[in-house]
Amino acid sequence: MHVHADDQDPDEEAFVAMTAGQAQKFRQENPSLSPWSVVVGQFLVGVTAACLAWLLTQQREIAVSVACGALAVTLPAAVFARGLMGRFASLSIANAVTSFFLWELVKVVMTVTIMLMAHRWVSGLNWPAMLVGLVLTMKVYWFASLFRGKRKPVVSN
Repeated sequence: MHVHADDQDPDEEAFVAMTAGQAQKFRQENPSLSPWSVVVGQFLVGVTAACLAWLLTQQREIAVSVACGALAVTLPAAVFARGLMGRFASLSIANAVTSFFLWELVKVVMTVTIMLMAHRWVSGLNWPAMLVGLVLTMKVYWFASLFRGKRKPVVSN
């Protein structure tokens, strides 16, 4: 089925490209979030969760298991952020998409590897505690947008 421009719903607005000034204003009103701030947030949540686990249980294995879960998210996220910020990703849109999927694959493989190797690193590993650390640290992605820089008021001339 071929749709012509004449067949558009009259209630729908036509797409209008932004001018350079409008684009600049949009970027000022909607600052982007650095991937490094997400990684730092994940690190802080992981350390806090491990400390709380130790304080609540007084068991080193529980705290280290929570820390391993946090490490399984934070370390791959840091590698992912570094990969996305590289020169290759900024050369073209095709390179950016390829880079995103490549580094996402690296991140997933690293996460699974850290989780599978944790039993060799930690004697008496507590899998539920490790999953708690993993889930708490992953949830930082959801909360990162709440901690974005405050929107600056744009002064119109």
